[in-house]
Amino acid sequence: MSGSAALTHRQRDVLYAIVETYIATGEPVASRTISKRRKDSLSPASIRNVMADLSDEGYLAQPHTSAGRIPTEKAIRAYVQSLMSSLRPVVEAERLRADLGGADSLTACVERSSRVLTRLTHNVGIAAAIPTATQTLEQIELIKLADKRVLMVVVTRDRIVRDRVVTLPDDISQDDLNSIRNYLNANFSGWPLLQARQEIRRRLEQESAAYDAILAQLGVLYSKGLLDIAGTPEIHMEGASNLVGLDLHLTREKMRELFRTLEEKKRILMLLDRFLEQPRGEIAVQVGLGEAHPAMSTLSLIGLRVGLPGGLAAKIAVLGPIRMNYERVMCAVWQVGQTFEQIAGATSAG
Repeated sequence: MSGSAALTHRQRDVLYAIVETYIATGEPVASRTISKRRKDSLSPASIRNVMADLSDEGYLAQPHTSAGRIPTEKAIRAYVQSLMSSLRPVVEAERLRADLGGADSLTACVERSSRVLTRLTHNVGIAAAIPTATQTLEQIELIKLADKRVLMVVVTRDRIVRDRVVTLPDDISQDDLNSIRNYLNANFSGWPLLQARQEIRRRLEQESAAYDAILAQLGVLYSKGLLDIAGTPEIHMEGASNLVGLDLHLTREKMRELFRTLEEKKRILMLLDRFLEQPRGEIAVQVGLGEAHPAMSTLSLIGLRVGLPGGLAAKIAVLGPIRMNYERVMCAVWQVGQTFEQIAGATSAG
C-alpha cells in the first residue's frame, strides 16, 4: 500500500474519522467511538480489523497496549490531501476585502494578511514579501541624523518602502546627501535594482571616481548597503502567544526554544522557503516540522505562494499544532491568498 489512493473506501472512511476525532479530542481513538459515529452497521470488531490494517501500513499508532489508536503524520497527510478539492470560504469575501483593503502599500497589505490569518484560524499567521532583483527603483531619500548617522530610504515602483540607519566614518552634510540623492534619482530611477547596483559599482571602480566628490561619498553609502536594503524580505508574524495554551507535549525548555526560533525572522523565511515550494496558488501542507527544528516537531505549516506585481514573491502561511482544524485553516489560507493577490495588484497599479 503505497499511499492513501491504495486504501479501500472503508479504510479511508475509518481513517478520516479517526483523524477528525483525534483533532477534536486529542485522545487515542477507540473502535467503539468510530462505530458510534458511523451511520452503517459496521461493528467495533470490524473496525478494529480495519484499524489493525491501517496500523500495519503506518497510518495509526498505539501509545499503549490497551489504548485506542492515534493517527500518524502519514495519516494526517492523507486526510489533508482529501480536503484539497473541497475548500469553502470561511468568511464573506466582502468582509475579507474590507479587512485587507485600505492598505496604501504592499508592506501594509502583508502585515494585514498575517493579522487576518491569525484572527481566522487562532493560530500563528505569517506573511512575507520577498523582493527579487527585478524590482524597479522609484527613488532614494537620504536624511542626515545626529552622530554621523544617515537614514537611507529606498522606494521601488511597487510601493515597497524600506529604510536603514547607518553610521558613517565621517560626518556628511545634508547638502551633500541631497546631491547624492539627486544623482541617484536622476540616473537610476526606473532601473531594475540589480542593474542599478552593478552600474553604480562599475562607476565607483573607475579611476575618475576617486576625484569626484559625489561619487566618493556615494561609495561610502554604497558600502553600507544603500541599494541592498531594498532586497530585504518583509516578514510579519502574528499570534505566537496562541501556542502557549496548546498541549504541544513540549518541555519548558523546548517551549522556550520554540519561541526563540519564532523570534528569528531569518529562520521563519527559511521555513517558508523550505516547505512552500508548490506552484503559485497551490496550497502546501507540511505535517510536522521537526526537520526544520526539533522544537517544531509537533507543529504543522499550511501556506501558499501569492503572485504579486513588480518583481515580488510573497508567501502566506499558518503555523499551528499538528492537531489543528486543517479544513478551516486551509480554507482561510486559500481565501486570504486570493484576496491578497487581488488587492496587492490594485495597490501596485494605483
